[in-house]
Amino acid sequence: MIDVYSEATPNGHKVHIMLEECGLPYRIHHINIGTGDQFSPAFLKISPNNKIPAIVDSNGPDGKPMSLFESGAILVYLASKVNRFLGKTDREKFTTLQWLMFQMGGVGPMLGQAHHFRIYAPEKVPYAIDRYTNEAKRLYRVIDTRLSQSPWLAGDEYSIADIATFPWLRSWQNQGIDWADYPHAQRWFDKIAARPAVMRGVEVLTSQRQPLTSDKAKEILFGATQYTKR
Repeated sequence: MIDVYSEATPNGHKVHIMLEECGLPYRIHHINIGTGDQFSPAFLKISPNNKIPAIVDSNGPDGKPMSLFESGAILVYLASKVNRFLGKTDREKFTTLQWLMFQMGGVGPMLGQAHHFRIYAPEKVPYAIDRYTNEAKRLYRVIDTRLSQSPWLAGDEYSIADIATFPWLRSWQNQGIDWADYPHAQRWFDKIAARPAVMRGVEVLTSQRQPLTSDKAKEILFGATQYTKR
């Protein structure tokens, strides 16, 4: 059994989708990031960076429990556990990891900043809004170009690179994106969205997610609480 400590965010949905795709048994534990659950001592033991998602696999590689944080690492772990979605040859595996790192180092952080300055920032900063909106558009172009050359990000097979990237693009409107500018990416997006496992995965914890727009939630996520020494 895999215990999943998560929230209905893009990074959380990566792991929810992956578990559904793998068919692995799991239990969900809601970490309400708007009320500060991520700072609890129990959660910090498995996720010292106080970020969701994190997992505890009761049957780790050596038969003993293993905890993991960082969504990309969790995807690689689960793919290795079921021997799927990572590629079979070394070439396929490294190509998949390349596009996974693209998501982890670029798509997630940059689109996250676009969300922050376009939606959550206490004041509108035109420079920041323009910078991250333009970077979002650039990243979509990279994705669109890649998908004009292959059906999936890592090549001919659906992989953890696709699973990692898809949830971030679900908020395309909030990022200032027009799908008409990225037809290959839209085709890919719609194909993933229609997968039964993906439809199940994006519903995990969605009913418990509360808008992170209150002053209290914003302070917890972006204010002094986030930076308190623990």
